[in-house]
Amino acid sequence: MEELRPREKLSRFGAEALTDAELLAIFLRTGVTGMGVMALAETILKQFGSLYALMAAGKENYLAVRGIGIAKMTQLLAVTELSRRFFQAQLLTVSVLEDPRATWNYLASQLSHQEREIFMVIFLDNQHRVLSAQKMFTGSLNSVEVHPREIAREALKINAAALILAHNHPSGIAEPSQADKDVTQRIHQVCRLLNIRLLDHLVIGKGQYVSFAEQGLL
Repeated sequence: MEELRPREKLSRFGAEALTDAELLAIFLRTGVTGMGVMALAETILKQFGSLYALMAAGKENYLAVRGIGIAKMTQLLAVTELSRRFFQAQLLTVSVLEDPRATWNYLASQLSHQEREIFMVIFLDNQHRVLSAQKMFTGSLNSVEVHPREIAREALKINAAALILAHNHPSGIAEPSQADKDVTQRIHQVCRLLNIRLLDHLVIGKGQYVSFAEQGLL
């Protein structure tokens, strides 16, 4: 009956009443020999350090943990992908300026777990609704080469009126570098020539972000 307790708690009090371990136990469903599902969930969370780190891990990391086999690995990968798609669907239904949290949630789901720097661009219409969100450039552990002309070409192709830039720092620290500031200014200059508004550049860390607009860097 131990593995049913989190489900019973959810049924009575709602999902928000469950701890991280209890939520994880629901997805794991069963424990392993000598360890019930709640003990397994707590052990896994302790080994990864947090629920965030667990959900950001890859299949090799999962399979290295006692108690996570192919079936449990696929469940964890599936729920992680489901959350990413949820945030993407949410972003497509709102104005990014009216709900900036939706933008952050989406970008964090796409970028915060990446081991290389990825540069994304969100293309918007005149009402700041999303036309497209694209991972345009992939770099190394601590840098990514960005080509403003390619961003401008794509913006003109889909008739975008505004942009939001974003990239991740795999180190987890979201503080913008001088290179980040320089490339933002280059893109900003190109956007001005094309009468396209650059609304923001978000640097995504692990559980944190820095907004160029909020910091007065645009």
